[in-house]
Amino acid sequence: MRTLMKGLIRYRLLVACLLGSMAANAQQLPKVASTSFRKDTLRITNYGAVAGGVELNTKAINAAIAACSKRGGGVVVIPEGLWATGPIVLQSNVNLHLQRNALLQFTADFDQYPLIKANWEGVEQMRNQSPISADNATNIAITGYGIIDGNGDAWRMVKKDKLTSSQWKRLVAGGGVLSIDEKTWYPTGKSRKGAQEKNPGFIQPDRNAEYYNSVKDFLRPNLLVFTGCKRILLEGITFQNSPAWCLHPLMCEDVTIRNIYVKNPWYAQNGDGIDLESCSRVQLDNSTFDVGDDGICIKSGRDEAGRKRGMPSQYIYINNCTVYHAHGGFVVGSEMSGGAKHIYVNNCTFIGTDIGLRFKTTRGRGGIVEHIYVNNVNMKDIVGEAILFDMYYAAVDPIPLTGEKREKPTVVTYPVTEATPQFQHFDIQNVVCDGAAKAIFVRGLPEMSIKDIRIKNTIIKANAGIDITAAENIDISNINLIIPAGNPVSHIVDSKNVKIERLQYPANVPALVKVSGALTKGIQLVKTDASKAQQVVIFEEGATTASFTQQ
Repeated sequence: MRTLMKGLIRYRLLVACLLGSMAANAQQLPKVASTSFRKDTLRITNYGAVAGGVELNTKAINAAIAACSKRGGGVVVIPEGLWATGPIVLQSNVNLHLQRNALLQFTADFDQYPLIKANWEGVEQMRNQSPISADNATNIAITGYGIIDGNGDAWRMVKKDKLTSSQWKRLVAGGGVLSIDEKTWYPTGKSRKGAQEKNPGFIQPDRNAEYYNSVKDFLRPNLLVFTGCKRILLEGITFQNSPAWCLHPLMCEDVTIRNIYVKNPWYAQNGDGIDLESCSRVQLDNSTFDVGDDGICIKSGRDEAGRKRGMPSQYIYINNCTVYHAHGGFVVGSEMSGGAKHIYVNNCTFIGTDIGLRFKTTRGRGGIVEHIYVNNVNMKDIVGEAILFDMYYAAVDPIPLTGEKREKPTVVTYPVTEATPQFQHFDIQNVVCDGAAKAIFVRGLPEMSIKDIRIKNTIIKANAGIDITAAENIDISNINLIIPAGNPVSHIVDSKNVKIERLQYPANVPALVKVSGALTKGIQLVKTDASKAQQVVIFEEGATTASFTQQ
């Protein structure tokens, strides 16, 4: 680690001017409009709310919110105490404020959550009403010092492989039902039935209310869903234990999020921290995520529905955030069919995430992800890749469970259509990673390369170096790879115009570059001392000496 820190100091001096340039670019982003509330205060106890966790306060809390909004807005206060409730709907000009030591606990009684038309993973579907929601509201906030608990344990299925033996026995003994292979626990029979159906929440003419009720418990709600809202503030609150995604601003504008803590069990399936979907002008600062799926995630709809919506996530600035357990620290995709652009990630720390920077998509999505800027990210104990671009996302956990086998995708070239996704114009610099399975992984499609990626000034300690397949115009410079000596430092397959410059590496590696595939050309190794390597380059699988130059 001492070597990493010395290198970090050197590199930060080298990139000072570049950082200033990126900061200037960030300052050109449209400003995020802020919220503003009247000082009028209403306490939920004035509307009949009772603390203690026994009585449901759904009517009292919603009545206080409605009254506050009707009189022009203000602050609705949830005092100290444990407050049990069903779904809450926030309305315009209301700041829902949780005082210190206030715990807002959503009920495990599924009957309190009616089935509604909602949006799940970028497609309109039937879902249970979210514990907290707002539709087309303006100037809304949730602030304070309290905790909002979604009671997600009552909703979630759990895989046996994600628990210890004693945890699994305790879970099964407490009720619920098992899958046929007894490897997954479901809280109810309806939940298991939904898991056995194909797209059970999809809205189809042949499905009636009776059908949706038969799978109701499987259609888990996101803890917080704001749809089509403008001027939002989330500040200071702990959001935890969500049934599915935790925070889901959807098609919203002018979103400010700061100083929040988002917490889910690591085994929480679909337990994302925050999913910003088709949102414009977002500021996310000084927040911490420790969850069961992706930590900070950018989305914009799925497949044809997302392309038809045509609303990219854009003008997003993420600063000073920490992500602990998660499938990815900062993530784009895979539902990115409306596109994502002009996103800045600065001064973040990822510790123990499956992947650090994760950009994922697949055929059928379409959409363009571009102009993504990442600067000054520190990582530690990354289970998989530190930096990953993958256009073969397969809707599975990024790290295989014990005994799980996965085959590499078959490489077949398809025609380019509107359903072909695109990744281009990424600028990643000043990244330090102390521990990963692989440093950098880039895998495009044979019909659509990943293009114009610049990775500069990085130090990565990993078990393997760089893998690049089906990519074009890749510039990796000032990179220090601390990897075992047994494998080539980089492997480049069917790619064009890849430059690796000022590479530092351990002594006695078998090769600095392995070049594969007849389509590969324009591979450059620049300003790199090759004397410590057994050989500079290896050619295989149709690659020729003409594809590589050393300068």
